[in-house]
Amino acid sequence: MLSNLADFGLIWVVLAVIKARRRGPNRRRAVVALASAGFSSLIVSRVVKDAVERERPDDHIEATVRAPSTSSFPSGHTLAAFCTAFVLADSDTQTAANVGFAAAVAASRVHLRAHHPTDVIGGAAIGSVLGLGLRPLVNFVTPGTRGRRLPARARWRSRGMEITEAGLDKS
Repeated sequence: MLSNLADFGLIWVVLAVIKARRRGPNRRRAVVALASAGFSSLIVSRVVKDAVERERPDDHIEATVRAPSTSSFPSGHTLAAFCTAFVLADSDTQTAANVGFAAAVAASRVHLRAHHPTDVIGGAAIGSVLGLGLRPLVNFVTPGTRGRRLPARARWRSRGMEITEAGLDKS
């Protein structure tokens, strides 16, 4: 079931549509985040799969999921899930929830025996690095959105604190 939700990024598209339900910068961020994660994870996955060409496990489970047609390493589902989990999130809480779902997708790929455990570990690592690298780029391209953190001085000021020559002043 989880593999089907992650197939072609279905769950991430649904999440992006929910985030983009109102016009404005957050809609723009959701669209840019989804597109950048989708395209970049596809390209990186294909390049690495072509370079490694690892055989899939022989004893895969017969299940109602799309039959894999590419090499096993890295897990494309896992790579895309982790990449999108980091790029699409607007807060630490959303990141944690998204990464939890991505980890469940990774576990399902091993459970179905569509991948070796190292395939999903590699996919998670590559996808995480890719997503964390894309996140600042997406935030830069879509200014004024919730995914963009304020500089430390602005965060302190918004909490009623100021930095002075003598140190932190709590007004």
